[in-house]
Amino acid sequence: MLITVKLFATFLENRFKEARREYPPGTTVADVATELEIDHDLIGMIFIHGRAAELDRVLDEGEVLALFPLLGGG
Repeated sequence: MLITVKLFATFLENRFKEARREYPPGTTVADVATELEIDHDLIGMIFIHGRAAELDRVLDEGEVLALFPLLGGG
């Protein structure tokens, strides 16, 4: 199944901003993060079609997944 993956901020380093990628049925957000070598503890926000989601969410064909890192500062 094709999923559009969007990455933001520090997740862009040595990766892509947006890509359509092929994944097997049953793939979760956590599976995508692992495949992209993104530490799950560094994920601050997850959105699917602009709605908040969790790491264990199973993705469906054609969905748009956006991953944002934790933000720091003061």
